[in-house]
Amino acid sequence: MNRKTSLIAGVIVILVGMGLFSSAFTVHQTNQAIVMQFGKPIRVVSEPGLDWKIPIAQNVLYYEKRVLNLDPPVESILLADQKRILVDAFARYRITDALEFFKTVRTEGGVRQRLGPIVSASLRSVLGNVTLASMLSEERVKIMQQIRQTVNAQAGRFGIELVDVRIRRADFPEEISQAVYGRMKSEREREAAEFRAQGFEQAQRIRAGADREATVIRAEAKREAEIERGKGEAIRTRTLNDAFGQDAGFFNFYRSMQAYSASLTGQSTYMVLSPDSEFFDFFGSVAPGTK
Repeated sequence: MNRKTSLIAGVIVILVGMGLFSSAFTVHQTNQAIVMQFGKPIRVVSEPGLDWKIPIAQNVLYYEKRVLNLDPPVESILLADQKRILVDAFARYRITDALEFFKTVRTEGGVRQRLGPIVSASLRSVLGNVTLASMLSEERVKIMQQIRQTVNAQAGRFGIELVDVRIRRADFPEEISQAVYGRMKSEREREAAEFRAQGFEQAQRIRAGADREATVIRAEAKREAEIERGKGEAIRTRTLNDAFGQDAGFFNFYRSMQAYSASLTGQSTYMVLSPDSEFFDFFGSVAPGTK
């Protein structure tokens, strides 16, 4: 009898232990939980620690308390200055009301389907009223805040709060990028051609100035050379005149030698002259006129 009683007590202890084990659940500090009974939410457990539920009849759904990520698709947006860009944005959100979250979207996949279009629409709405220059300036922070406020106005009904929204990248479409690149290339080529033309003009101006200075210098040098040559000719003429006045015979002899030297050059020189020509005065004797 004692053995049977012990066996029954052991079974009861095991069943109680299993009941307690299946009744207890733990909520991690990074999670929040909803206790469900036959598919209907009964209560929300947001504090971390050990909690209890009815075995079999109740189960527990866990949701994150941490910030979650949302990556909406890349959007083509026309800005206020009529410039079309491709915007790649991302958002960060937190589940603030687990019960409302369960009723509306249930899972993170549902958030992407419901909140993603809202974020994209807010991007188009807000960015459509700003210019590209504003997006690239310090106003970008205010623009992001405005987008976050616009999304939060609608995200509250899903039990979530948008913590932050950022633009990861904003680029021109490929065809516009090519057009911008072509325009920039043409502009740089025009500037390069203008610089080359200015350089050529300056080079021509410098070259013309140098040629003018060279011409002036050559003319001045030629003038000075002519003056010096004239002075030399004057001294030469004066010297010859003085020599002629001192000894007329020697002067005639000297001039005749110069004439012979200038005329009788080369290996074959032919001259047809009369024997009585004055040119031959010094061929027969030293003194002119003597034979």
